[in-house]
Amino acid sequence: MRIYTKTGDQGETGIFGGDRVPKDDLRIETNGILDEANSQIGYLRAMLGEAHDWQKNLHRIQRDLMCMMSHIATPANCTKKNMKPHPEDGADFCEKWIEALLKELQEEKDFFLLPGGDTISATCHLARTKIRTAERRLVTLSKAEPKPVYIHGYLNRLSDLFFVLARVQMKKAGVKPEKFALLRKKD
Repeated sequence: MRIYTKTGDQGETGIFGGDRVPKDDLRIETNGILDEANSQIGYLRAMLGEAHDWQKNLHRIQRDLMCMMSHIATPANCTKKNMKPHPEDGADFCEKWIEALLKELQEEKDFFLLPGGDTISATCHLARTKIRTAERRLVTLSKAEPKPVYIHGYLNRLSDLFFVLARVQMKKAGVKPEKFALLRKKD
């Protein structure tokens, strides 16, 4: 198998269905950002180790992102049927996991925290912010070419999920979150 095809050397790339588009096409940009998020999740999984209880769910998210990227790359006028599954239950999957994780946090209700903590929680924040960036690009893309609505909801919940994962990790690691006060107290 060859890794390089040389077909992209002039600044174009192939999309599902065989069309070629510029590498700065909005669908390519959106997928590039999702690819970065997926890589950050892969890095997180590598840091956690195989036996960690988040592995199965994170693996599912990575696979779902690949399927969503395939559908994002599929033009609306494509005559070829995209056979990749649609992870339409993704938002529900995230909500159930979030609810389970929130039980571990119990009394902690602060949602304005500075990203950081330990390496694992900081990596969760990196994935969260990259997913938010992809979500914004998807909104712009969908104005020109609507994409399946479940993708929007799934990405929105994923960023929430990675925020909660970061908080749970900080609690497990005994790292106190740094709160961000919206109003500064007078000295």
